[in-house]
Amino acid sequence: MKTIGGYMFFFGIGSIILNYMEREFIVLSWIDNWGPSVGWGIRIGLSVVGAGLWLYGRSQASAEATPSA
Repeated sequence: MKTIGGYMFFFGIGSIILNYMEREFIVLSWIDNWGPSVGWGIRIGLSVVGAGLWLYGRSQASAEATPSA
């Protein structure tokens, strides 16, 4: 979860930054096919869901590392 979330967050934020430079990741070049507002929704959603998965995976990893008495 942590790794997938990290990649999703990276691609979401990277896509936002690259969009301002009128560029795009090849993998995400389909995002603006439905219009700019849907494209922004996908970028923001990808970033938010990715951050959530990364934080959830991180909390699960620390819970597994903590010994319970």
